[in-house]
Amino acid sequence: MALSKDDIQACANRLHQAEKTRVQIRQLSQDFPDITIAHAYAIQKAWVDIKIAEGRRVKGHKIGLTSKAMQSALNIDEPDSGVLLDDMFFADGGMVPTERFIATRVEAELAFVMSKRLEGPNCTMFDVLNATDFVVPALEILDTRIERVDPKTKATRKIYDTIADNAANAGIVLGGRPIRPLDADLRWIGALCFKNGQLEETGLAAGVLNHPATAVAWLANKIAPLGLALEPGQIVLAGSFIRPIETRKGDTIQADYGAYGSVSCYFA
Repeated sequence: MALSKDDIQACANRLHQAEKTRVQIRQLSQDFPDITIAHAYAIQKAWVDIKIAEGRRVKGHKIGLTSKAMQSALNIDEPDSGVLLDDMFFADGGMVPTERFIATRVEAELAFVMSKRLEGPNCTMFDVLNATDFVVPALEILDTRIERVDPKTKATRKIYDTIADNAANAGIVLGGRPIRPLDADLRWIGALCFKNGQLEETGLAAGVLNHPATAVAWLANKIAPLGLALEPGQIVLAGSFIRPIETRKGDTIQADYGAYGSVSCYFA
């Protein structure tokens, strides 16, 4: 049975409360076995609408699940996306307040800063490159307002849970050296990711759908049927090219992008 409008709003309210109280809720896929990806995005939108009503502003989008390995693990064939809000941005080298979150993880990515409106359908990576002001190294801070494993059934989160949970987004740190989109082969930009001085993960941006601009094109095409587009000045996180690094209070994360600088944050 399809989720009703009341169900969707109730789920959004539960997620909002979970974030405020730092108490995870049960997987929505357990409570609603017939949930669809469309339902999940409707819940995400309802939650974002709550935040906007409280004074938040949309500053961009994030793209997740861009690697073939992650898509295969979740039995899906496309990425997912979430919304970046103004209170999710933290300074490079600055402090991230752990008391605001539940169970943080960090990923290394490239962020695209749009200079022109980019809309689908039929948007290509070349359209993305032409519409991008610059690309910059970034860390994405993930959090989960939904239980990763159901304590009763031992079931793991499904794609519907992650999408409803704003694609697990919680924060973003921009740093390093801004890059004009045609000044480098973005596929070969990589990062060495350190946790408390020890190397944890490495990766290349080619891990994001072979080229991170392809992910941004996917997003523009995905939101086009909703009458939406990527707007000038918006920031788009193209997707991680490392496994998430678990973090907790006292941890320092640094991603070294070589010639393109570094970006870091401290979980205070």
